[in-house]
Amino acid sequence: MVRDESSYEDIYLVRTKKQLNIKKVIIVIILILTVIGLIITVQNVTEIIKQHKVYEQYEAQILALKKQEEDKLAQIEKRKQEKMPKLTEEGRKNIEKIYHSETKRAFLTFDDGPSSVTPTILEVLKQENVKATFFVLGSNVKQRPEMVKRIYEEGHYLANHGYTHIYSSIYASPQAVLEEFKQCNEAVRDAIGVPEYHSHLFRYPGGLTGGKYAEIKNEAKELLLQNDIVNVDWNALTGDAETKEPTIEYEIKKIQETVANKSSVVILLHDAQAKKVTAEALPQLISYLREKGYEFKNFYEIIK
Repeated sequence: MVRDESSYEDIYLVRTKKQLNIKKVIIVIILILTVIGLIITVQNVTEIIKQHKVYEQYEAQILALKKQEEDKLAQIEKRKQEKMPKLTEEGRKNIEKIYHSETKRAFLTFDDGPSSVTPTILEVLKQENVKATFFVLGSNVKQRPEMVKRIYEEGHYLANHGYTHIYSSIYASPQAVLEEFKQCNEAVRDAIGVPEYHSHLFRYPGGLTGGKYAEIKNEAKELLLQNDIVNVDWNALTGDAETKEPTIEYEIKKIQETVANKSSVVILLHDAQAKKVTAEALPQLISYLREKGYEFKNFYEIIK
C-alpha cells in the first residue's frame, strides 16, 4: 500500500506546529515566572530598603535618645560639681579676710537646723532670690534628711555645725571636735545622696573665741586646718539667741546696730524650732540690707 506523501507532510507540519506551540507555552511560562520572580524580587528589595530606612530611623532615634541621656547626665554632673565645695588656697585666703571687702556684701548664715522653721525660711529666700549658708546639726540632719536635700538642691551652702551641740561632748578634746565634724558631714552625705560631699566649713557651737573651752577650740582649729576644714564666726546678728522671746522689731534693731557701716557682714541667725520670729523677720531684714546697698553672697563664692 502506497502512502500519500502529502499526508506525511501534513503529519510533519502538525507535529512541528505542536512542538512550536509547546515551546511557545514553555517560553510564556518562563516569561511569566521570570516576571513573577522580578516582581517578587522588586518587592523584596523594596521591603528591604523600607526596613533599612526604618532601621536607620530607629537607630537615629536611639542615638538621639542616647545623646539626650548623656547630655542630661552631663548637666546633672555639672550641677553636682557646681555644688561641690572645693577648698583651695584662694578659698583659705578668702576666709581669712571674710570681714573685709571693697564692696558691700552680706552672708546670711543659719545655725542649728534643719527644723520645722526651715521651710518658711527657704520660701522667703526663694521669693527674695537670696542664697544663704546653713550650718546644720548632724542630729537634726538625721531627723529631717528631706529638708537638708531641699536646702542643697535650692543652691544654698550646706556647712557644718557639729553633730550634738553638746559642749561637754564636742569640746572634750580637739579630736572630738573633728569627729563631730565628720559625723555631721556623713549625715549630710546620706541626706543629699552625694557620698563625696565635704563642706570644708565649720562653725563652732558658741563661736570660736572665748568661753570655758577656748583652749580646746584653738587646738581644734589647727587640727581642722590639717584636714582641709576652715571655720567662720560672725560679725553681725539678730540677737535671736540672746532672749527667749525676741520680737521682729527687736531683731531688726539688733541687725541695724551690729551691721552698722561694715563693708562685709556675716550675719548669725538661727534655724531652730524656737526661732519662728527669725523666719518672720527675714523679709524685713533682707529689705533693710538691700536698702543699705548690700549684695547677698553665700560661701560657694568663698570656698573655691
